[in-house]
Amino acid sequence: MAYESGQPRSWLTKQAWLNLPATTRGIILMIGSSMLFSIMHTSVRYLSAELHPVQIVFFRNLFGMIVFLPLVMRSGLTFFKTTKLPLHLLRAALNVCAMIAFFMALSMAPLARVNGLAFSAPLFTAVLSVILLGERFRLRRWSAIACGFIGTLIILRPGFAPIDLGSWLTLISAALWGMTMIVIRILGRTESSLTTTAYMITLLSLLSFVPALYVWQWPQQTAWMILLLIGVTGTAAQIALAEALKTAETTVVLPFDFLKIVWAAMLGFVLFAEVPTVYTWTGAAIIFASSFYVAYREQRLSKQTTVGPVGTP
Repeated sequence: MAYESGQPRSWLTKQAWLNLPATTRGIILMIGSSMLFSIMHTSVRYLSAELHPVQIVFFRNLFGMIVFLPLVMRSGLTFFKTTKLPLHLLRAALNVCAMIAFFMALSMAPLARVNGLAFSAPLFTAVLSVILLGERFRLRRWSAIACGFIGTLIILRPGFAPIDLGSWLTLISAALWGMTMIVIRILGRTESSLTTTAYMITLLSLLSFVPALYVWQWPQQTAWMILLLIGVTGTAAQIALAEALKTAETTVVLPFDFLKIVWAAMLGFVLFAEVPTVYTWTGAAIIFASSFYVAYREQRLSKQTTVGPVGTP
């Protein structure tokens, strides 16, 4: 071998990673994020047969906090200083409700359908930004939003098939996440990302503990391992997503987020014998394309007006 004893292979080193083009690193991070989210969603679906989704939400936040908190604590406790505590509480409450609705949807509806409908979250954010923040959209963005909601109707097919509770819960979750993104935008005007993150990981665990008490049962040994997996993969997915959007252009890496529905379809078929319909694939593609276009237009506008780009869920 050409490598000396104790010398790491070049493709495993941090420097080799940094030597990759930023676009390549961003794409890899986005693909990794989509895979980690899919593993978390599948684990929630599997474990919901034993534990109530509301309790899974609490443990997802608790283990996620344990994983992430040491990274935040390195900066000391000064980041908890804020004059926006009510907004932090509102953001956390909306986030918890969105997560509960989403985890309950995962326990009821096929994984691919839930992931497809979840792509509508940026569309809700866009509409709410007009209503609550007074932003102005032109015809092209309104057309994209309309197409996105048409994609939702293709998946649901109201009048041709009964709309299941899981699908309704997914849309409720997407709408709540849209509200959350509006609050995050407002907080971003004055709060640092460290302060926002610190309050998020702390308040999510506290707020999700209360509803979990009403359905509490102690997990078995295997369940503890799956709960830890949910917490770790969920937190790692969020970090990878944030790094992907930070490393490369949003319009370059965001299309790879569509892989969520691909992984979900594969895992759903292997583990739960779920076969996505052509309506799910078609509707999800339309929703995603519409959300992508809205994000693309937001990014172009932000470059012209020096306003930060729209966040993605």
